[in-house]
Amino acid sequence: MTRLPRNLQKVLWSWNLKDIDKKRDKNLIITQVFNWGNEDLVQWVLKNYSVNEIRQVVGKPRRGMWWRRVLNFWVKILDVKVKKNDFEKAVLNVNPVI
Repeated sequence: MTRLPRNLQKVLWSWNLKDIDKKRDKNLIITQVFNWGNEDLVQWVLKNYSVNEIRQVVGKPRRGMWWRRVLNFWVKILDVKVKKNDFEKAVLNVNPVI
């Protein structure tokens, strides 16, 4: 298992970095860095994952894990198509209508 940089703990606050695997948990890592990370962490992601891997993560976003503007930004930057329903499900809703 590859050691992750300690500064990733900033965006993976609920996880122990020793339990995170760079390859196995790439969806979580990329999602968290793109949503919460600074420029250094984004650069780390861009150096450690291929454009194809990143496009796959953004193209199939995890439910309730993305800020709308962040997901929209990366969809446009990476020229990825995301189904409208999948996009809406992926957006973190901090003010749900009950």
